[in-house]
Amino acid sequence: MTKLITSLIRRLSDGLNRVILLLERRQNSPTQRSKFVDLAPTDEADEKGIYAEAIEFAMNSPKVFNIAITGPYGSGKSSIIQSFLKRYKRDALQISLATFISETDEKGVSANRQEIERSILQQMLYGADANKLPLSRFKRIQSPDVTSIIKSLFITLGILSVTYVFNFQENIVNGDYFTPFSLENWFNLGVFSFSIVFAWVVLHHFYVASFGLSLKGISLKDVEIKPANDDETSILNRHLDEIIYFFQRTNYDLVIIEDLDRFNNADIFVTLREINSLVNANSGVKRHIRFLYALRDDMFVSTERTKFFEFIIPVIPIINTSNSIDMVLAQGQRLSLDVGLDRQFLREVSRYLNDLRLIQNIFNEYKIYVANLETDGENLLDTNKLLAVLIYKNVYPKDFEQLHRGLGTLAKILDLRDKLVEDGERKHRNEIMRLEKTLEAGERQVPGDLKELRNIYAMALLEKLPSNTLSINVNQNYAQFVEVFNLSSSENFDEFIESKVIYYKSSNNNYVPSINVSNLQNEVNSIKSYQQRREEIEAKAEENKTKILSKIRDLRPKIASIRTAKLNELLRVDFDHEQDLFEGFGDNGELARFLILEGYLDDTYYQYTSLFHSGRMSPNDNKFLIQIRAFITPEPDFLIDNPHEVIAAMRSEDFQQSYVLNVVLVDSFLSNLIRYQSQVQKLLDHVMSDFERCEEFLDTYYSSGIYVKQLLTELATKWGRLIPAMLSSPNSKEHVMKLISNIPTTTLRSHSRDFEELPVFVSNNLSEILLNLPELEPERLTCLNFEVKELSTIHQHSDIVNALFEEGLFALTMENIEFIFEVILIFDDRESLYKNNYTAIRATENKVLNQKIEENFAYYLQDILLPLKTNTEEDSSAIQSVLTHDDLELSVLRAFIEQQATKLQTLDHIPERMYCPLFESNKIQPSWKNCLSFMESPVFSEDALTTFLDRDDVRTVILKQPIPRDEESQSLRSFILKANSLTNASYSDYIQVLPSIYKTFPSSLEPGKIRILIDQKKVKFSEDNFDSIYEHRELQIHFIASYIDEYLAENDEFLLNDDYLESLLETEIPITSKLKVIEQMDLSSLFDNRSRSALIANIIAESDSNPKNVNEDSARDLIINASPIETQILMLNKYHTLVSDDDVRYILTKLPDPYCEIKTGYSSPRLIDNQQNQELVRWLESRRIISTWKKDTIFDNKIKVNLFRR
Repeated sequence: MTKLITSLIRRLSDGLNRVILLLERRQNSPTQRSKFVDLAPTDEADEKGIYAEAIEFAMNSPKVFNIAITGPYGSGKSSIIQSFLKRYKRDALQISLATFISETDEKGVSANRQEIERSILQQMLYGADANKLPLSRFKRIQSPDVTSIIKSLFITLGILSVTYVFNFQENIVNGDYFTPFSLENWFNLGVFSFSIVFAWVVLHHFYVASFGLSLKGISLKDVEIKPANDDETSILNRHLDEIIYFFQRTNYDLVIIEDLDRFNNADIFVTLREINSLVNANSGVKRHIRFLYALRDDMFVSTERTKFFEFIIPVIPIINTSNSIDMVLAQGQRLSLDVGLDRQFLREVSRYLNDLRLIQNIFNEYKIYVANLETDGENLLDTNKLLAVLIYKNVYPKDFEQLHRGLGTLAKILDLRDKLVEDGERKHRNEIMRLEKTLEAGERQVPGDLKELRNIYAMALLEKLPSNTLSINVNQNYAQFVEVFNLSSSENFDEFIESKVIYYKSSNNNYVPSINVSNLQNEVNSIKSYQQRREEIEAKAEENKTKILSKIRDLRPKIASIRTAKLNELLRVDFDHEQDLFEGFGDNGELARFLILEGYLDDTYYQYTSLFHSGRMSPNDNKFLIQIRAFITPEPDFLIDNPHEVIAAMRSEDFQQSYVLNVVLVDSFLSNLIRYQSQVQKLLDHVMSDFERCEEFLDTYYSSGIYVKQLLTELATKWGRLIPAMLSSPNSKEHVMKLISNIPTTTLRSHSRDFEELPVFVSNNLSEILLNLPELEPERLTCLNFEVKELSTIHQHSDIVNALFEEGLFALTMENIEFIFEVILIFDDRESLYKNNYTAIRATENKVLNQKIEENFAYYLQDILLPLKTNTEEDSSAIQSVLTHDDLELSVLRAFIEQQATKLQTLDHIPERMYCPLFESNKIQPSWKNCLSFMESPVFSEDALTTFLDRDDVRTVILKQPIPRDEESQSLRSFILKANSLTNASYSDYIQVLPSIYKTFPSSLEPGKIRILIDQKKVKFSEDNFDSIYEHRELQIHFIASYIDEYLAENDEFLLNDDYLESLLETEIPITSKLKVIEQMDLSSLFDNRSRSALIANIIAESDSNPKNVNEDSARDLIINASPIETQILMLNKYHTLVSDDDVRYILTKLPDPYCEIKTGYSSPRLIDNQQNQELVRWLESRRIISTWKKDTIFDNKIKVNLFRR
């Protein structure tokens, strides 16, 4: 009875448990948030039902027995199966092998397969009720049910009945036991019958049980007999009958096999497929049995997979590296962690997590860890680092376990910190030393490069000079000559190179000749000038210096900060070394690399894996005290956790030693000057007494100390030799930078007055100072009262630049002016600074800049404007302003105006000493007024005015103006008339505009000018004027020719011989005038003067008229002496009437061929067919000198002359 009640209570308990589970499932629905999630497969993975539809199709297909659901690990295969089983109404057997671990060696593989098959068989057989498999050889513990009471009663009664009947065996044998065979004897008959039934039941039970027995072997002493298949490898094949019997006795039609692919053994799948075929082929199994496998895609090759399985269902993974961020964020939302966790970190780390169960477990543990670490009510830990530690714990559990014992890969990496710090400090110090050596070498190289550049140009200049040159100069009137062997080192070297003319002295000459060297720079370098090349060298050196100083500035703080640097920063610095550090993490080492190098996993891990309890003094504090007690001075940046406790533990004399030079201790002193007054004084005394040995501490304290301002203020106030000590230090720049950026401005101003070397030092190193102190207040520099050499080097510090400019604290250089013009005053027209620098500056109307220039005008003019060769377009007002500076040397002003292209309009308001230079350099507007003003001034120079008027551009402009005709301008007109120094071209132009005709030639006027006066007819034609130029016969001829009409009208007053008249004929006078001149000549003497005859003949030939004085003799002479032959024929035709036939024949003999052949004879001369020859042969024929003539049109188109034969 008790057993019955117990059974009923157990059934009631199971029902209540099912109700509770159902309620919990509803409570844990997706709409309800929970702190934790289970890792079991979900049954809601197939919302659309597409996978279930596919499985149903396979289940209903009569040809499908092996179904595969394929997908990578974590793709959701189990969840899809659970979702299908949720709606599947028939029985399904699930077999999972996730608890096994595959081995790699051969023996392990064999044993492993048997283990796997044994597990499959056990899960199959032991999954069914033992009562359904009574004939199974695998016996299991059976729990008694309700019928067990009846069975036990049946057995008891059967045993009693058999015992009872056995006691009456003799009566049974003789038959007495059955008598009477009636109801009266019911008990005996009933007991006998029950015994018979009981015996049958027992025999039947033993008979049935015998089917489950198997012979394992027979052992006879040393001989053992076993079945042949006992050693068979496959357990499934060995127990195939058990499997078939299982399916005969159960209702399962679907067997689900999961995680079998984890063992990478395809033979097991082959065995299962064979078993499936045998089961479905067995006649005792009346239904289709289908095996559903969940496995990876790569378990079989494509062709084998499609042959093995009749239906394959691919699973699209619900998570991978690309969408794992969504799963991670979902877990964060579930735990309300959106605010605490860095979204970027989650996005990056999720790329390494592609297992949903792993992600869920990480966040389950995260909730547990957070709850424990926040037990004190305050969470000061980094939630991102906590999550990183848990990811490390789940992905590398073995390494995590070893980490607590100081072992494992991560522990080795963490132990590298001290070595990395040491290596990093040594690397930075070596780099700084290398950069400083490079800087020193660069500074030494610049003078060498400049010297080399000077030597190049010096040699090029000397090549142009005579070999015996001793010294040179740019001007012969002032300054000292420079010896040629000192040229490249001369202070005035730039002037020599920029000058167009060089004056030199040689050993052979006492005078100073000059040589034009205007093309010197082009010959050396046609692209860049000397100044440009020099500036490039200096600029390149300065740029390189700035880069190196910037690198040193960046490296110095790194030395101090590297000890406090994070582990990931140290590993990144030593990147080459870290390549091999992560090999211990295995194939998934990229995740560990990310967590460590990004700083999420570092030496603070213990704060997230255990609860921390702090004491009064840390191990670092104790280590510091131990070292100083051993007379060892710790490093200045030695980390002290509880400085006040350490100070209390130190002795009074310790504060007078180097032990006090610790960053944390000094910060503590200066944070409370009243409490630690005596310690501060001892600290200052120690620094003042041994400043050199305190350098390392000061360098470290500058980088990592908190109260640098207080420390330097105390030193500057109480130590009068602080500035000299700092400036003489190797780290002078660092000291000065900290000094000017921290101490009060009043103290700084006082020190700058007392120590002049301080502002000089700041000026020389300003760019480096500002590179290190970009936030420096401007008044801290202006109070030092120094001039900035190059504003452009500090252009990025606009506030400081503006402040220094407003105070006028800048050197007057072209570079600074250009910077001020573009950056401070913001003028876009940069080109104007190079074309009209002074004009552009005046146009800004900036008082600071203009006042700076006026105060240093001599320097500005000589060192900025004059070297600026492109500055040629200053306007008139700017030039006038420059010329009014009486304190400037005349040579300097002369050089300035020669450089300008602009011309002054008038001499008004111009100092008289500049008149001559202006005219000499052609920098005054050409006008008669300006010329007259110059002539009337006490500084007038005829040469200067003549040179001025002689210029083509001056002549072009001034001749457009009418020359004054008034009496006051008489001197100007007279000057022009007598300007013997003018070129003939210029003189001719100026004479042309003179309004008057002069009676006589000016005395001492050169022949060329006289010819111009004759050409321009500016002198009256008279015999006196003719006689005044008797020394120049050609001018006399030209004079007569120019006035030929006047001469012909008054020729009686001029007694000219035939030679003069012949020369007159050679001029360009009209032909009619020449004929009249010929009539004045004696033609009787032409026989002895062939040239004159030819000249006259040519003139007569050109004219239609004939001179009256030509007779027979003169005609004969003119014809014979004329030239060329055409002129002779023309003259013969013209004057043949004046000569006789004999003279004609004589003349013909004097003519060239073929004319000389015209005589008596048998020949037939041929003449060119032209008008003159036709006229010739006609009158020759008419005068019977030739027989006949005709045109030969057959052969050569010439005139054929037929002669008389006698």
